[in-house]
Amino acid sequence: MSTATSLVGTGGRPLINHASLRQTLANTLTMAGRGLLKIRRTPEQLIDVTVQPILFTLMFTYIFGGAIAGDVQSYLPIIIPGILVQTVITTSVVTGVQLREDMDKGVFDRFRSLPIARIAPLSGALLADTVRYAIATTLTFAMGYLMGFRPVSLGAVIGAGLLVIICSWALSWIFAFFGVIARSAGSVQGISFLILFPLTFLSNAFVPADTMPDWLQWFVNINPVSHLVTAVREMVNEGVVSTEVWVALLGAAVVVAVFAPLTVRAYMRKA
Repeated sequence: MSTATSLVGTGGRPLINHASLRQTLANTLTMAGRGLLKIRRTPEQLIDVTVQPILFTLMFTYIFGGAIAGDVQSYLPIIIPGILVQTVITTSVVTGVQLREDMDKGVFDRFRSLPIARIAPLSGALLADTVRYAIATTLTFAMGYLMGFRPVSLGAVIGAGLLVIICSWALSWIFAFFGVIARSAGSVQGISFLILFPLTFLSNAFVPADTMPDWLQWFVNINPVSHLVTAVREMVNEGVVSTEVWVALLGAAVVVAVFAPLTVRAYMRKA
């Protein structure tokens, strides 16, 4: 049975070699603020969440709208939820890439010498990236509205946006794990997109599943991205909170339950 190490500081005061929950939360918020400060000083980091939603919405809508739905207006209720999910979950890759970059540059070695919770740099980075997801979500809905998309209510839009942000935050644990164990930021990005591209394009995000071959439909129907897209579509187009919402949340919970401990364990070994 392990025992805590007793340390004595200046003046005979005892020093603790672990952080309390309160200190961990405070340090996490501080590190999240650091992440937001980095974005403010280097705004080009937001290109993926500002330019990509606008560009993808325009391209996919005007290229595929007529062929799939007959006209652009009929395609908007289909494509806007799909673009939203595709854009935000793709953005979650940045978590792992930036984490690896910070570790390669020695930033985390500096954090190790500070009197902060060891987990704070990791949890702070994950928290700060939720702001990126919120920006991508807002711009996607705004672009869709300018093009003529009319959701059923503002409450449905907010609910759908929160659902996508929660699921993307859960996915970011996977990419954070890759960021900790990978050898370079480039390899993190390569591995992550190798996973995301099949999941996003082999889903119902851009075209209805029933237009695909039978041998492909089975994968599309069990694809977790398809469940998330369907949940968002039903919320913004019909105002319905169906079982797809709970399936998406359950999937997010499973991902966090599996990858959060793996990521923390791998990170703590290096931190």
